[in-house]
Amino acid sequence: MDKPDQMLFDMVVPTKKAAKKKKRSRSKSEKSPSLGLADDLLHFDEFGKETVTFDIQAGDAVVPAYVNEFWTAGQRQANKLHEVSYRACFKPQLPKFFIDRLTKPGDRVYDPFMGRGTTLIEAALLGRVPLGCDINPLSTLLTAPRLRIPDLDELESRLASLDLDKPSLMPEELRHFYHSKVLTKLCNLRQYFIERRQSGTNDTVDDWIQMVATNRLTGHSPGFFSVYTMPPNQAVSVESQKKINEKRNQTPPDRDVRAIILKKSRALLKGVDDEMREQLGRLAEESLLLSQSCDVTPEIPDASVRLVVTSPPFLQIVAYETDNWLRCWFNGIDTKEVALWQIRKPEAWQAKMTDVFRELNRLLEPGGYVAFEVGELDRGKTRLEELVIPAGLDAGLKVDLVVINDQNFTKTSNCWGISNQSKGTNTNRIVLMRKTS
Repeated sequence: MDKPDQMLFDMVVPTKKAAKKKKRSRSKSEKSPSLGLADDLLHFDEFGKETVTFDIQAGDAVVPAYVNEFWTAGQRQANKLHEVSYRACFKPQLPKFFIDRLTKPGDRVYDPFMGRGTTLIEAALLGRVPLGCDINPLSTLLTAPRLRIPDLDELESRLASLDLDKPSLMPEELRHFYHSKVLTKLCNLRQYFIERRQSGTNDTVDDWIQMVATNRLTGHSPGFFSVYTMPPNQAVSVESQKKINEKRNQTPPDRDVRAIILKKSRALLKGVDDEMREQLGRLAEESLLLSQSCDVTPEIPDASVRLVVTSPPFLQIVAYETDNWLRCWFNGIDTKEVALWQIRKPEAWQAKMTDVFRELNRLLEPGGYVAFEVGELDRGKTRLEELVIPAGLDAGLKVDLVVINDQNFTKTSNCWGISNQSKGTNTNRIVLMRKTS
């Protein structure tokens, strides 16, 4: 057992045996929603596994942790509307787990680091009012169209009406990604979207097409506009693409841009019926999507949010600006003007999260919750919950517990999945905090 794993194992108090004994102190017949989330977690057995508990020491605080497979890729598949590629996003089952248990229809659910909008879309699908914020303007572009869904016939008609083959200025370096005919169409689409936004004439049909086209820019199958490249949630550099082309002896093929957009649109809309479209549109009228830093959000009223579900940027582990350069180009976004958070030191990250938690404390209703998903760094040497818990307490929140979802978890395995820790995969860890007054 290496040192990071030993440090992790030493935190397990009580032992797994004691945790099981504690669990058996209640019979299954005593389960009730009124027992609260902690009891729900302790008695959770939806996937045939027993919850293990232990304590996490973070500064002067000792917080109980609950480990089980609380959600899994094997359960009911999420709505197809979620299938929009974005780097470092969690599965829809994560926000659903907390939305189902901690809110009721009509409540406001907020994600201050909304990314591709997973929390917001899931909240709206469950009848909650979605609120979101992200300093990256791509987030609003990816989220808003899936709340105001146009008719598929309208999409097809709009695409057919656009002249995508007229002469256009093309960045030469993008020829390493696209066939010249494809690049012409993309440049014309890009110009069309920019002009519509500048004139204020863009509508829900334009916004949907722009969102889908953004998600089809690059990938590793014929379902994307590009030649074979990296997965769609990150765009490689021009030089890297040149090397990929040389190694694979490939040249960018011609693609049917309209057909690709329509095919992806049909896939996204597969699980959307008229009732759902109406519900999403109605909730969109009450929604709020901000493109700014989430530590100062005066647009959100005091005590107006019931639940926050989010995952923050993790100490520059993901290079969002580098990954999204091609998407930003297509959407006319100057990456130099987007002040993305790039925080390198744990102490600075903790201070920034404290500012965020103070703002969340302001906008939460009394009794409202923050479900804050964190990860580990340096093969377990840095565990962000140890930074988050003191930050939440400093901001005036009460830290109730930590939920650890481990999809490889079994009754006889190490309770944190030590083998997973060495690989850095398969777990979600969520610090649950609450506004007490």
